Amino acid sequence: MSDLAELLKAQDASIDADDDFDAINRLYMERGWGDGLPLIPPTMERVEQMLAYCDRPWNEPLAKMAPRYGEATPLRLAANAVMAGCAPNFFPLFMLAIEAMCEEPFNLYGVQATTHLCAPLVIVNGPIALELGVNSGHNAFGPGTRSNATIGRAIRLALVNIGGAIPTLGDMSTFGAPSKFSYLVAENEAASPWAPLHVERGFPKEASTVTVIGAECPHNINDHESLSGEGILTTIAGTMATTGSNDIFYSAQPVIVMGPEHAKTVANDFSKAEARRFLREHATLALGKFSKENIERRFRVTFKEKYANAGLDAPVYAVQNAEDIIIAVIGGAGKHSAYIPTFGATKAVTRALKRKDGQLAKSAEEFRRG
Repeated sequence: MSDLAELLKAQDASIDADDDFDAINRLYMERGWGDGLPLIPPTMERVEQMLAYCDRPWNEPLAKMAPRYGEATPLRLAANAVMAGCAPNFFPLFMLAIEAMCEEPFNLYGVQATTHLCAPLVIVNGPIALELGVNSGHNAFGPGTRSNATIGRAIRLALVNIGGAIPTLGDMSTFGAPSKFSYLVAENEAASPWAPLHVERGFPKEASTVTVIGAECPHNINDHESLSGEGILTTIAGTMATTGSNDIFYSAQPVIVMGPEHAKTVANDFSKAEARRFLREHATLALGKFSKENIERRFRVTFKEKYANAGLDAPVYAVQNAEDIIIAVIGGAGKHSAYIPTFGATKAVTRALKRKDGQLAKSAEEFRRG
């Protein structure tokens, strides 16, 4: 008997089911274990292949996933990765993303249980993005790449099956969003004129990392006419300044996704730090743009030190602190960028892939070898 078979037997954690794809999917959907799309049956053989890329004890939790606070053990995660269609060498990156979003600053409980339509966005940096073919270019946020689609989907299945984000029970999102199916991309480091995101956040360039953000879907920013960095940043700032954003009311960390063409133009005139300061100062709207009720019940009460006696022309900033704006270069050719607001009550977390001895693991293969 294999180690996995013994572990499952000891826990009474396996089920017998007909070896029929449709029958297994009916069973899993009846039990609420899916996302509405067909699932790959997590047979013992497939789960064992996934766990070959795990250097941790299979039954020791990597984290506890809110709101249910279910234990995210490698064994449970491997079953969800199989169901999502992951290749085995995707597994270390999937585990890393789960660990990152379970860190306290991310506020997984809030992201999971809110009526807001946010979902965990994962931005991958470093060698593992190339190794696994994570799309960072054309259509990076869309379909067509197995690693993006299935790792992102595995995260969602774990959020449901382990974390308990079941619609109308643990997940109270008013609308939901397409990003709740899968929301994982890589930064286009080769096309970026600046240091990569993970380097900015304190990691060496050779590290393989994930940055997780409790985010909305991308909102396109079209600017085909501006020839200067100031022009493009002005367009971006105008897109950021909206009355309905959660980020206005928090010390939030929204994401500016710059397409490579926009990034190149902006970088001719601005460093990233300078671009952030420009966006913070220009992404504003007048207090009078908000409804009377929001002004009286929120701004003049919650932010009374700034707005108790402020006139209707007083500026309201889309972002409280310039350094909180996350800028990443993603996408292919085209004069577009995107704005990704957040849940607000969440902080981005970046975590590097490490072996169990604490040393950086640049690749999934290196992680597997330990």
